[in-house]
Amino acid sequence: MMNIDYSQFLSMIPEVTLVALLIIIFIADFATAQRVVLPNAESKAVSPRAWFNPLVCLLMAVHIVINIFPVTAAAAFGNMYYTTPAIGVIKTILALGALIVLIQSREWLSRPDTQFKEGEFYMLLISTLLGMNMMVSANHFLLFFLGLEMASVPMACLVGLDKYRHNSAEAAAKFILTATFSSGVMLFGISFLYGAMGTLYFDDLAMKMQATPLTITGMVFFFSGLGFKLSLVPFHFWTADTYQGAPTTVTGYLSVVSKGAAAFALCAILMKVFAPMVEYWQYLLFIVIVLSITIANLFAIRQRDLKRFMAFSSISQAGYIVLALIGNSAMSFTALSFYVLIYVAANMAVFSVISSVEEHNNGVVDMEGYNGLYKTNPRLAFLMTLALFSLGGIPPFAGMFSKFFVFMAAVKGASISTTAGSLAYAVVFIALVNTVVSLYYYLLIVKAMYIKHNEKPLPTFKSASSTKLALAICTAGILLFGVCSMVYEWIDSATMASL
Repeated sequence: MMNIDYSQFLSMIPEVTLVALLIIIFIADFATAQRVVLPNAESKAVSPRAWFNPLVCLLMAVHIVINIFPVTAAAAFGNMYYTTPAIGVIKTILALGALIVLIQSREWLSRPDTQFKEGEFYMLLISTLLGMNMMVSANHFLLFFLGLEMASVPMACLVGLDKYRHNSAEAAAKFILTATFSSGVMLFGISFLYGAMGTLYFDDLAMKMQATPLTITGMVFFFSGLGFKLSLVPFHFWTADTYQGAPTTVTGYLSVVSKGAAAFALCAILMKVFAPMVEYWQYLLFIVIVLSITIANLFAIRQRDLKRFMAFSSISQAGYIVLALIGNSAMSFTALSFYVLIYVAANMAVFSVISSVEEHNNGVVDMEGYNGLYKTNPRLAFLMTLALFSLGGIPPFAGMFSKFFVFMAAVKGASISTTAGSLAYAVVFIALVNTVVSLYYYLLIVKAMYIKHNEKPLPTFKSASSTKLALAICTAGILLFGVCSMVYEWIDSATMASL
C-alpha cells in the first residue's frame, strides 16, 4: 500500500488556494442558481446576483495576498513539481492579470444573455489559471503537458462562451482545432526527447542533453507547439480570428495572462532543459523574433477592427517578450517578468475601454467608431491614450522601461566579435526600429479619438464602477511601475534567490 505524504501540498499553496476558490465558487453558484430567471418571451430581465462578482474578486485578491510573499525553493511529488521565489512572482503576476479580468468582466456579465453563465465563466477562468500555475511549476514534461492542457481546454470554452454573438463559436472552433494540432506537435517533440535520453525530468534532460539530430528535432517540435500558445510567427494564424470572435473580456485574458504563462514556461525550459543547446535555439529565436515583430506590425497597420488590431499588436508584443531570452542570463528572466507585468497593465487598460464602448454602443469595435471619442467621453479617450503610449514604449510610461530592460537583457554578455553576438545586436536594432512602426499604428487610434471628425460620434455614457476600478488599477500600473524601482527590484531579488 502506497503512503502519500500530504505535507507536500504545503509546497503548492498557490494551487491549493485556487482549488479552494473553485470549490467555494461552485458551491455559491450551485446554491443560488435557482434564483436566476432565464430570459424568455415574457421576461426580458434576469435577476442579478450583485454579490457574486465582488465575492470572486475578493477571493482572488486574498489568493494574491497569501502568495505574494517570497517562498523558499521546494519540490514535491517525486520532484515533478517545484517552486522557487521567482516562480512565486510569476504566479502573482498571472493572478493579478486574472483579478483585473474578473473586475472588468462584471459589466459584460450583467447582460441578460450572459448573467446565467456567470458561475461557469469564473470557474473556467480559475481553472485555466490553475493549469498555468502547474505549467510554470513543472519539473517534468508530463506535468508540464497536463498543466498546458488544463489551461487550454477551459480557454476554448471561454472563447466560445458567447456562442450566439460575434462569431464566438467559430472562434472557439478555430482555437480548439489549432490547439489540438499544436499539442500533438509538442507531444511528438517530447517523445523524441524521451527516446533520445530515456527521461522526462528537466534536471536529468539537462545533464544528458547533447546536440543530436533527435534532440534538435525534438526541440524544434516542442518550440513549435509552445509558439502557438505565444502566437509567434509563423504559428499565429489563429490569433486574429479568435481574438475577434471571442468575448472582449476573454480576448483580454487570452492576450495577457495566457501569453504570459506560455512565455514564462518557454523561458524556464529553454534556459534549463535546453541550456547545452543554446547556440541552436538562439538562432531559432533570432528568426522568430524578427518575423513576429515585423510581420505583426505591418499587418496591424491594415486593421480597422480594434480586436483584430490588438491581436496583431499582441503578436508583436510576444516577439518583444521572447527577445529577452536571447541573452540567456538571470537578467533575461527578470526582464521578461517585468515586461509581462507592464504588458498586463497596459493591454488590460485598452481592453477595458474597448469592452466598455462595446457594451454601451451596440457592439462597436471598429476604429472608425472611435472618431471624435474625446468630445463625448474624454476620460476614456485619455486613459486609452496612456495605455497605447505605454504599449508603444513612449517615456515616461512603464512600457518604455520594460522595453529598455528587454533590450539590455538581449545583448547582455553579447560580443560583437562573435556571430551570435553580432546577430543579437542586429535583432535588437530591428526591434528598436519596429518600435517606431508600432508607435505609428498605435497613434492611428489616438488620431481617430482626437483628430478625426465624426458626424455621429459615440454618445456620452457612464462606465460601470467595476470598469472604472479596473482602469484605475491598470493606469496606476502604467504610471508607477516604471518609475517605482521597488517593483523591478522585487522581481530581480526573487530571480537572484532562485539561482
